[in-house]
Amino acid sequence: MPESSAAAPAPKSAPGAATVLYTEKLWPNFWIWLVSAGLSSAGILMLAPISLAAGITAAVVLFAIIAVLLVLSTPTITVTASTLRVGRATIERSFLGTATAFRRAEATAERGTRLNGLAFLCIRGWVDPVVRIEITDPTDRTPYWLTSSRHPERLVDALQG
Repeated sequence: MPESSAAAPAPKSAPGAATVLYTEKLWPNFWIWLVSAGLSSAGILMLAPISLAAGITAAVVLFAIIAVLLVLSTPTITVTASTLRVGRATIERSFLGTATAFRRAEATAERGTRLNGLAFLCIRGWVDPVVRIEITDPTDRTPYWLTSSRHPERLVDALQG
């Protein structure tokens, strides 16, 4: 896991690949790792009456499983000159409309009472701000994408640029 979850707005390019205008990985917060450690310690409670070594081993194995699942399920947001990729979903930028950043109560409303059931979601509970990206493709029933972002203004700037 990298030492920072900060967005990397600096352009980088690979041979034959489009220039990346913005990238962000939605790593779990510290408290998620703390909760994972707490849940995995249940292995000690379950197996300590049998053997303390078995309980500690179970706790370590449970934490390793939880950690692998958290890392593997961490989505990446990538904006290039031609595409937007959020998690495993990709769309051409020519089909994108306006992008709007929301924080605090507005972000909660976007994830809740104002949410359209047809919207594409990439939400992480440990990241409060969200960005709503309108979809203008007439053949796509999805009205917008809603994604969590620790740096919503940077993401909006990259999409508008």
